[in-house]
Amino acid sequence: MCDGDGKPLILLLTEGQVSDYRGARAMLAALPQADTLIADRGYDSDWFREALDDKGIQPCIPGRKNRKTPIAYDTDLYKQRNLIERMFGKLKDWRRIAMRYDRCAHTYMSAICIAATAIFWLWVLSLGRRVCRAQPVAAAFLGALLDDCGALYACRIAAAG
Repeated sequence: MCDGDGKPLILLLTEGQVSDYRGARAMLAALPQADTLIADRGYDSDWFREALDDKGIQPCIPGRKNRKTPIAYDTDLYKQRNLIERMFGKLKDWRRIAMRYDRCAHTYMSAICIAATAIFWLWVLSLGRRVCRAQPVAAAFLGALLDDCGALYACRIAAAG
């Protein structure tokens, strides 16, 4: 699961033959507060839609092809599902993850978490560069924040320019 910026929020590793329903059931308790959840047809089930409604989350999930009663969903909003696909693409840029070199699930999940953390920090650094160019006062604050985290170079380029 990712947020609206494409940053990973919840990572769950399941067996290859497990349906999306079981993964959704496992993630349901950890879902953050949100207005809408966008998912593909694999998550189309009545119990999942009801669980999302109970949490106050509007589901944007197209119905399966074999559903007897069609379900309405926002097609324009559904186009934003490409964020999760791009997040998986970024994770698969890491060869170790794409090729699944690790045989043990916990080792593989550790590699995924390291890659997700790196993706997050690269996003923070790119955000810092954009803020540094636009707002010098915010750049000073962000520079101090990044210095505390060990990323010293993000705002120095803007300060020099």
